[in-house]
Amino acid sequence: MSDRQTLAAHFLDANGWRNGTVTLLAGDASNRKYFRVRDVDGHPNAVLMDAPEDRGEDVRPFIDIANALIAQDLSAPQIYAQDIANGFLLLEDLGDDLFSTICARDGSQEPTLYQAATDVLIALHAAAPPQLETYTPTLMADLAAQSVDWYALGRETSKGSDKRAILKSAIEDALRPSADEFTVTILRDYHAQNLLWLPERNGPARVGLLDFQDAMIGHPTYDLVSLLQDARRDVSQQTQAATLDYFISESGFDPQHTRQAYTAMGIQRNLRILMVFARLSLHFGKMEYVDLIPRTWAHLQNNLAQPGFEALQDAVTQALPEPTETHLMELKEKCGTHPTR
Repeated sequence: MSDRQTLAAHFLDANGWRNGTVTLLAGDASNRKYFRVRDVDGHPNAVLMDAPEDRGEDVRPFIDIANALIAQDLSAPQIYAQDIANGFLLLEDLGDDLFSTICARDGSQEPTLYQAATDVLIALHAAAPPQLETYTPTLMADLAAQSVDWYALGRETSKGSDKRAILKSAIEDALRPSADEFTVTILRDYHAQNLLWLPERNGPARVGLLDFQDAMIGHPTYDLVSLLQDARRDVSQQTQAATLDYFISESGFDPQHTRQAYTAMGIQRNLRILMVFARLSLHFGKMEYVDLIPRTWAHLQNNLAQPGFEALQDAVTQALPEPTETHLMELKEKCGTHPTR
């Protein structure tokens, strides 16, 4: 048994979950791992989060955001026990019915699920946000422009910094018209693999929420982009259109301005994801994320093709290569070879 396994066993024992059956559920793009704990007398199933501090993880943001969401009657998992120093949380088990799993099994459920997910956002935005940092246009532009360094391998060339500066300026210009609207809680990883269907609950609580520890204050359309422009699955065009219409109608926002903001957020987010996926391969050795780049690129191009984003489209074209087979192979061949962040 490894030192980490020993610590986990002691954590479970100390909190009354001794001798349960522990099985690996999943990891994610971070260094966290999740295990299901079952067959413990007197207890329901639970989920053990293993987030080692020595690998850059910190469970405190998850605790804070989970408590804030629960206070708003949203279905973040209850926290049964915590060991902040060692990076362990014992969480309510919300089951296995991920939106992605349900939609793969029965595509006819997609409209219902995505409207329910939108109801969560509307409820979230109606509540006073907790004390969080703001995902400002400047910060958003900086992160998205790092796609030059990682996805385009610009950190290996002398011209990378120039391209990055031009792209950053163009992104910030596109986000600036909505700058006064960065006022709501955004969960920032709001997609079908982080949402669970809980039909026995009522209203927005029917959607179980995962992976929200990076929440910030941001624009109301940001998480809607995460939901509809999913890097991991294709959301039907009908569902995308109907969900955006529903969000605008229920929120009472100006339709034209909201659609422009939604497109700007989509450009920024997909540029940032290109950076993240490339970095996961090049720095962290997670080659499998390269396979998600073509879908992300398609989302980016769909957004750039909308009226009013011609200057940003030119900047992207000049700064980033298309995800050809050759370029994707290069990202894979250099997997794990970039030791710095």
